Amino acid sequence: MNTNVNMQTVLSSYLANYQTHHTLSPRQAQVCHHMQDCQTDALGGLQWCCDQCAYQRAAYHSCRDRHCPQCQWRATQAWRDKQREHVLPVSYFHVVFTLPHTLNGWVSLHPEVIYRCFFAAVWATLKTFGQDPKRLGGQMGVVAVLHTWGQNLGRHVHLHCLVPGGALDQSGQWQAVKGQHDYLFSNRALSRHLRGNMVSRLRKASDNGELNRVTNAAEIDQTLNALMGVDWVVYSKPYLRNPEIIVDYLARYTHRIALDNRRLLGIDDDQVLLSYKDYRDGDKRKVLKLDGEELIRRFLLHVLPKGLMRIRHFGYLANCCREKKLMQIRQSLGERTLKSEGTTQNSKEVTLIPICRTCPQCKQGHLRVTYRYESKYTRRK
Repeated sequence: MNTNVNMQTVLSSYLANYQTHHTLSPRQAQVCHHMQDCQTDALGGLQWCCDQCAYQRAAYHSCRDRHCPQCQWRATQAWRDKQREHVLPVSYFHVVFTLPHTLNGWVSLHPEVIYRCFFAAVWATLKTFGQDPKRLGGQMGVVAVLHTWGQNLGRHVHLHCLVPGGALDQSGQWQAVKGQHDYLFSNRALSRHLRGNMVSRLRKASDNGELNRVTNAAEIDQTLNALMGVDWVVYSKPYLRNPEIIVDYLARYTHRIALDNRRLLGIDDDQVLLSYKDYRDGDKRKVLKLDGEELIRRFLLHVLPKGLMRIRHFGYLANCCREKKLMQIRQSLGERTLKSEGTTQNSKEVTLIPICRTCPQCKQGHLRVTYRYESKYTRRK
C-alpha cells in the first residue's frame, strides 16, 4: 500500500481515466491543472544553496488556487489573525444553516444563483431577528463562510456563521442577548424564517429567468412546494469563552476546499483510503474506501464558480463600516482599544527585516538564492 499520497498524486494517477468517462467543465479543468502544477517546476521557483556546506534544494512556487489542499497556508493564517483582532469581549454563537439536499441538483446547474440566494436569505433572517425590539433591537454582525461538503465529500451545502451575542442599537449602545447567554434565537424560528425567505428568493429568480437550465417548468413549482413542507436544519452552539476556537475552526477551510491532504491515508489496489468523522456514531474516526475516479468526482462537486466570494461579512462587520462600528461597541462595553499607532508602526518595521534561513544540514550556514526557475506559463502583456 502506498501511504505517500495527496490529492495531487490522486489526480496524476486517475484523472486521465476519469476524463474518458466524464467531461470536465472549463472551470474544473482549470482547477485540476492548477493542482497538478502546484509546487512543481511548471510554475517555476528558486534554487537555495547553503553558504557554508554543499546543501542545496529547489523550492517551487505554489498554485495559490483556493481548491488546492497544499496551498494558501499563509493566507489562512493571515485571515485567522485578522479575525482575531475583531473579536469582542462578548459571548459568541456558532450558527450553521443547512440547505436541503433537494436543491443539490439545482446547485449543479446554477451554483451562482443558489449560493447568492442562500447568503442573502441567511443574512435577511438574522437581520430580521436582530432588529426585532422584542429580541435585540439593533444591527447584528455576522461572518459567514460557505461550505459545500460533508465528511464523505458528498454535496452538503451549509453556511457557518460566527455571530457575536448582541446588537448595536441606533444610539450606538451594545444590546447583549437577553436572559441566558447560551441562547441566541430559537432554531425552529430561524429555520422557518429561512425556509420562507429562501423559497421566495428562488421563486423570484425563476420568474426572472435565472434558473433557465431547469428545463422542466413543473419541476420548479414541485420542488419549491416540497421545500416548504420539510423542516430546514439550523444548528447553534454558544461560545461563552474563547471565541477564538470557532475562528480557528472556520479558518481551516477559508482558503481551501473540501479536503485536507492529511485525510488521505494511502492507496491500496486502486482504492483511496479516506479518513472521516462519523457524526452519527459519536464522532468516531473511520476509514472510507473510494475508487480514485470516485474521489475525483466527489472533489469536483465542490469546485466553486470563479470569483464567488465564499467568505462574507454582514451588518456592523461589513468591510465598509467595521472599524467604526467596532470602536463604538468597544466604547459602549468600556473596553480600551488594544491597538495604538506606535504598536502598528513597530509591527510594520519588524516585517521589513529580512529573514535568513538556517541550513537544515549543517545548522550553521544560511540558505541563499542562487538560481530562479522560470515558469512554463508566460504572462500576458
